[in-house]
Amino acid sequence: MDDRTGDLFTSDNGDEAQPIEQHASHAYLGYAVSTVKSRALPEIADGLKPVQRRILYAMAGATSFSKCARYVGEVLGKYHPHGDSSTYEAMVHLAQPFSMRYPLIDGQGNFGSRDGDNAAAMRYTECRLTLIAELLLAEIGRDTVDFAPNYDGAFKEPKLLPARLPVLLLNGTSGIGVGMATDIPPPRRTSSSIRAPSSRTCSSSFPGPTSRAAGRSSRPRRRSGKPMQPGAGLCS
Repeated sequence: MDDRTGDLFTSDNGDEAQPIEQHASHAYLGYAVSTVKSRALPEIADGLKPVQRRILYAMAGATSFSKCARYVGEVLGKYHPHGDSSTYEAMVHLAQPFSMRYPLIDGQGNFGSRDGDNAAAMRYTECRLTLIAELLLAEIGRDTVDFAPNYDGAFKEPKLLPARLPVLLLNGTSGIGVGMATDIPPPRRTSSSIRAPSSRTCSSSFPGPTSRAAGRSSRPRRRSGKPMQPGAGLCS
């Protein structure tokens, strides 16, 4: 089966022309797969979306504060050929303690509020990596992950980060793709370690999800952890 999207019209409109319904089907499928894999949903291995991974990789070694505009330009010019506003929004999200339980970026300046106030422009704010983000990148130069060419082949970027921490479990995530979506709230941790993971030990150590911005569950305590065993259910 040819996965390429055929031409809707040809110069002579002959047999090579593709019917409009077949063209639309192939074009939309390609768009949907690209959105799901390359933009909207995180990778379970390191818990990061592509833009988040590229931001952290571009900031590797940033232990002192620098203008956010510097890193946004670095990400756009080398790894992420999309809009500067969406890239800056992703950077701001990584720095907000009410959006991430364990922020990956340490922000200095106005990074918005939980009431919906916008962050200041990128030329005013500054940022650097947090200790957790440095831990995610600590083994990036030890051939621990595969690299791939960037969008124009001029640079290399990691397909995944080594991620010595389960970021998806610690911070949760949310994203809306085409035909699928995810919304994983971070669970509450009650013990320091789990030596033999199982549904029972995970349920006792992570009794149920909680909001990053605090709050109170309306469900009885004995029922709050029930979705943890099958991996699906309602949390309120």
